[in-house]
Amino acid sequence: MPVENRERVLRAATDSFLAHGYASSVDEIARRAGVAKQTVYHHFASKDRLFSEVARELAMSVLVELEGGDVRAALMRFAVAYRERALGPQGIATFRTLVPAVPRFRSLAKAMYANTAGELVLRLAQYLGSAMRDGRLRRDDPQFAAEMLLSMLAGVDRVKRLFGVGNGGENDARRAARIVDSFLRAYAP
Repeated sequence: MPVENRERVLRAATDSFLAHGYASSVDEIARRAGVAKQTVYHHFASKDRLFSEVARELAMSVLVELEGGDVRAALMRFAVAYRERALGPQGIATFRTLVPAVPRFRSLAKAMYANTAGELVLRLAQYLGSAMRDGRLRRDDPQFAAEMLLSMLAGVDRVKRLFGVGNGGENDARRAARIVDSFLRAYAP
C-alpha cells in the first residue's frame, strides 16, 4: 500500500501543481490523493521535495527518441512527437508551472535542464552529427544545429500557446513538416 499511496500523492500533486503552481497546498494534495497529510510527508519530507519530484517527472516527459537512417523521416517523427509533448496542453501547463519556480529551485532547475532539454540537445546533436559525418547533412556544428531545430520546433509557437493566440489554423503535422524542410534546406549537403 505505501507504494500505491506514493503514486496517488504524486498524481494528485502533479494535477495540483499544474493547476495552481507552487502555491498548491499540501492539504489540497492530500485531499486529492485521498490520504492523510502525514502520508504526504511520510513519502516526501517537504513540499519542496514533492514539487521537485513532480517537476522532474514532468520535465522528463518531453524527451523524444531519434532513430532511422532517412534523415527527413526521422526528423519528422521527432518533430511531431516533440511538438506534441512540448506544445500540447500538458507541455504548456508544465512550462507555466516550472518556469516561475526556477528562482526558488536553482539547483533543481540546472539538473532538470541537464536531464531533459540538455539531454534532448545532446541526443539530437549526436544524430545530426552522424548524418553530417555520413554526408546526409552539410557538415557544421551539430550542437548548434540541434539547438536551432529545437528552437524552430517550439519557439514562437510556445509563446503563442502561452498567450492563447493559436497557430493561424495550420495543423501541427503540417507546421512540423515546414520546419523540418526549412531546417533540411539549411543543412543540405
